[in-house]
Amino acid sequence: MKTLHHKHFLGLAIAAALLAPGMALAQSAKEKELEARVAQLEAQVQALLSAQRQQQATLSDTRTQLDEVRTAQAAPAADEGKPKIQSTPILTSGNPDSRFSFGGFIKLDAMLTDTDAGEIPDGTAGRLFYLPGAIPVGGADESSTDFDTHAQFSRFWFAADGDVQGHKTRAYLEFDLFGGGSNILGNQASTNTHGVTVRQAFVTWDKWLAGQTWSNFQDVASLPDAVDFVGPTEGTVFVRQAQLRYTHGPFSISLENPQTVVSAYQSTARTVSDDGSVPDITARWTRKGDWGHVSVAGLARQLRHETATTSASASGAGYGLSVSGKVNIGKKDDIRYMVTGGQGIGRYVGFALGTDGTLDALAGDIEETGVVAGFVSWRHVFDPKLRGNLMFSRAQFDNDTAWTGFGVTRSSQSIHANLIYSPFPKLDVGAELIWGKREIESGTDGDLRRLHTTIKYSF
Repeated sequence: MKTLHHKHFLGLAIAAALLAPGMALAQSAKEKELEARVAQLEAQVQALLSAQRQQQATLSDTRTQLDEVRTAQAAPAADEGKPKIQSTPILTSGNPDSRFSFGGFIKLDAMLTDTDAGEIPDGTAGRLFYLPGAIPVGGADESSTDFDTHAQFSRFWFAADGDVQGHKTRAYLEFDLFGGGSNILGNQASTNTHGVTVRQAFVTWDKWLAGQTWSNFQDVASLPDAVDFVGPTEGTVFVRQAQLRYTHGPFSISLENPQTVVSAYQSTARTVSDDGSVPDITARWTRKGDWGHVSVAGLARQLRHETATTSASASGAGYGLSVSGKVNIGKKDDIRYMVTGGQGIGRYVGFALGTDGTLDALAGDIEETGVVAGFVSWRHVFDPKLRGNLMFSRAQFDNDTAWTGFGVTRSSQSIHANLIYSPFPKLDVGAELIWGKREIESGTDGDLRRLHTTIKYSF
């Protein structure tokens, strides 16, 4: 039995020895297979990581491109020939879709002025621009020429445009520096300080306008291209005032501030009265085309003045008609014009060159003053950088000397010739020769001769 047991053990040992190499080979093959699978998984992980990195880079590039597109969309197009406003709102207190804009110009004026019948007083408006009512009459010939320079007609404006629940709206504010000294040092000897003054302040919605702007009786589009503030002043309807206006197509109607300007009986002294009980009423019709435009306007108003001492009331009525426009003659020339006539509308013409009427407080009446005024202007463009204008203007007043006396203005006229050079867009360098004359009812007159130069940059 012992011998058999040893034989059996020996057999098992021999069998184990024979199987051991096979088992070792089998274990080695499995390890290699596992290692291959691990290597394959590592390669797949690396591929996934690489794809993720590439996707992140693509997303980053896409975001950059989107930002560039948004910036390009928000920026104004450089090749369009009209003013731009940004596409995104910046008005923190305004409607969400409001768009804000700002503009204006810097204007330097310098003038040499000579008058033959007295001197225009220093620091007055007549020394800053052509003001026919300021031309001296009846005085001595001035011995020297006055030189004046200022930047008071520099201007800036703000506007907010929007679409509120389907209603087109605009709020507009405009200012200049023609407001006089704002403190004791505001003079030409030291700081030349001037106050900011409101020119226009109004809001529009759809067909309505409310606020201060140009009178509906004035055709701003017909004004000449002048170096002077206005140019042919005595022949021009020129008023800005508070009003409520409605416009429908070519028609517009407005209710406007009813100030009355009267002179005292047999005197040149003036009074500005705010005693009117009804607004001035204006209506306008305008037709436009490639040929230019033509406009017809009418004005009806009440004249009223109450004396402070007796509470006596004097009244009258005023009316006027104005025809104006612009006619294009080819591509380089145009004619601009305005003709105005009426009774009791003196304050609307030539910066109140004449009064609305003469006051007779005892009789409780205002004698209306008649006026006929107008201008014509020819504009020629020599080349894209140089243009010129020639203008003639005149106003004639029908004064009843039994009421007015002989010291009031009978007529005024002027001739203007200018050249304006623009070395690059928005910059104008101009010079204008002006001759003006004013005559009073006595027959006494006075002349003005002026060289007016300017440098103006618009923004």
